[in-house]
Amino acid sequence: MAQQWMMEFLIGLGKMFSHPIFYFAFFACIFMGYLRVKRERKDFNIRAQNGYFELRNLLPAGLVIGGILSILTVALGITVPFAAIILAEALTFLILLTLKFRLLSPVYTLGLTFFIVFFTYNQHIEVPIFSSAFKNLEPIYPSIPFLMGLLLVVEGLLISRNAYKGTSPKMITSKRGLPAGVHVSRRLWMVPFFVFLPTGELSSPFEWWPVLQGPGSTQFTPIVIPFLIGFSQQVQGLLPKVSIKMNGNRVITLGVIVTLVAMGGYWYPLLSIAAVALGLLGRESITFYQRLFEERLPFYFSYRDRGVMILGIIPNSPAEKMGLEIGEIVTKVNGVPVNNKKQFYEALMKNRAHCKLEVLDSNDQIRFVQRALFEGEHHELGILFVQQQKRGKQEAV
Repeated sequence: MAQQWMMEFLIGLGKMFSHPIFYFAFFACIFMGYLRVKRERKDFNIRAQNGYFELRNLLPAGLVIGGILSILTVALGITVPFAAIILAEALTFLILLTLKFRLLSPVYTLGLTFFIVFFTYNQHIEVPIFSSAFKNLEPIYPSIPFLMGLLLVVEGLLISRNAYKGTSPKMITSKRGLPAGVHVSRRLWMVPFFVFLPTGELSSPFEWWPVLQGPGSTQFTPIVIPFLIGFSQQVQGLLPKVSIKMNGNRVITLGVIVTLVAMGGYWYPLLSIAAVALGLLGRESITFYQRLFEERLPFYFSYRDRGVMILGIIPNSPAEKMGLEIGEIVTKVNGVPVNNKKQFYEALMKNRAHCKLEVLDSNDQIRFVQRALFEGEHHELGILFVQQQKRGKQEAV
């Protein structure tokens, strides 16, 4: 029996590579990176991260969390109908085409899937081509709402621990017509994890297993779903790390609440519907509140009367090696006060072999950083500044 289970799990793992979404996600990341680089070059004449940055973030974090999630889904025996997987993939594909990555939250893909399957099941609607997949739909609750709650927690963890890294600087014009900087975070994560289909060759190894299944399910097939979670946020009133972590923590809290309510659906099915509705309303409220909160704040990355604000740091540049961070203000270069890019460059040229900066950090504390400069580095420190210009284009220093 153990050998049969092992073989079925290996087959289920292999089926992940038959999902079109698995491959489409790679193309989406490459295209997302292309658009970002194109915009950054337009704003700064240089890109911040290379075009494969989004692709490098697609799998690593998701694989670890997906492994942990699989342990839980297998232990509980979370069973979902094949129809739900088809619908979730179709919705994911349509959202990817729109490039609205924030809509790839589990509350939208799984939440809408739940209501579509629930409506189809209760109305006895015949679905062409996939009619066999829509026959056994009872496992949608409490399994799908519970799974949605777990994935909402996963989304929050990914946001708070990953989404603030490597945010993309962007220049915009404020309502007063002045240039200002913002940071944009756009992510696509793949979280592969196991679930069970209510059909197949495997029977329950324990009397209490599976915990979350529909009535009448006695045979099961494990399958890996390459689930996609997207995120998009523009930060303008706070440091990216602060704002994005705050947003992620709110999503984690919502996910915990939705999961707890969904657990009640095991005894009271109406709570499954309430959990999905709560997830949809709660996630949309978090997005709306975050936007409203930041719009009321003054632009964090804006022109300052004293010094020049660091909007971005080019990876592996001298500026990064000096420990400079976005949001800091360079007030002096080689002992000379600076207020714009021209003054910064002129002060830098006074000593071609050494660079000493006086920096005001995000806590209004002054610190000094210095570094020997090699030939050509005084032209390419790798700093993107916010400054007043008649033209909309900024340049890296």
